[in-house]
Amino acid sequence: MTGIDTLSLDGISLLLVWTAIATYLLAFIAYTIDLAQRSIPASTPQREPALVGATATGSPQTESTQSGGTDSVRTPPAQRPRLLWARIGTSLAVLAFLFHLAGTILRGIAAGRVPWANMYEFALTGTVLIVAVYLLVLRRYDLRFLGAFLIGMIVLLLGGATITFYVEVVPLMDPLKSVWLVIHVFVASLATALFAIACGLAVTQLMQTRRERRTDTTSARAGGPRFLTTLPTAEALEALAYRFVIVGFVFWTFTLIAGAIWANDSWGRYWGFDTKEVWTFVIWVLYAGYIHARATRGWRGTRSAWLCIIGFLTVLFNFTIVNMFFKGLHAYSGLS
Repeated sequence: MTGIDTLSLDGISLLLVWTAIATYLLAFIAYTIDLAQRSIPASTPQREPALVGATATGSPQTESTQSGGTDSVRTPPAQRPRLLWARIGTSLAVLAFLFHLAGTILRGIAAGRVPWANMYEFALTGTVLIVAVYLLVLRRYDLRFLGAFLIGMIVLLLGGATITFYVEVVPLMDPLKSVWLVIHVFVASLATALFAIACGLAVTQLMQTRRERRTDTTSARAGGPRFLTTLPTAEALEALAYRFVIVGFVFWTFTLIAGAIWANDSWGRYWGFDTKEVWTFVIWVLYAGYIHARATRGWRGTRSAWLCIIGFLTVLFNFTIVNMFFKGLHAYSGLS
């Protein structure tokens, strides 16, 4: 009877996850339409609410003053531009998140443990945390322009993981029967969520930097997609990305330390140059380098943005390629 109940709960969980993926896809479409709407030429009324930095006199502005500054993302929710498709996208993202969270919780109930003991479950938990952090951040910063990037990434990661990594519930391997499974993996997932948002900001920063460099200061025309003119400046986007990396780096540092303590409990040594350990440290070094380079004013602008993007790509590489193709003591992918 217990086995039937477990399979039943896991089946419901999987159904909820696929429902979440479908709803995330709708949210991605809505956010994409929002970016298209933001691309309406400045002469139409559609664009005016998005210009946080508009002059009080209403006189014509150059392109360099039309992009929002740091304050353009700090507008309280009640005072933000009523962008219809952005609101629809956010509402759909919230609905999808609820399905996603319910599916994750049910997977944990079915397994009788925390739902992050293999690649499928880690993808399930990691992506739900990315969306959770994004929705929480929206209460402070108006980052709805990142919706298409982040939610699109969630569709690809969660959909790909469900198709490729899904496995039925199985008992934990002995090394995973530790309180550090709860702490170490959850904190790593939280750090990944913060790095994902920073990556989205860095990608937008690169696009904005290119637009700003191509802008003719004597005219209102600029290169690149028009929606970029409604977004914060490249400098403001970089500052935001830096803040998210700082917090994520603190969590990743704890992940590295907790992993060493767990390794000592399980295998009697803190560090053994296992593949997973090495790549976790490589990620730490990359983000430490990013923080140091930017703090010392050595690397700013496009160089720091690329380092931020490379850091997140390394996180994805560590989760996918390392788990699937590199042998080591951390072979807990759950795949046969």
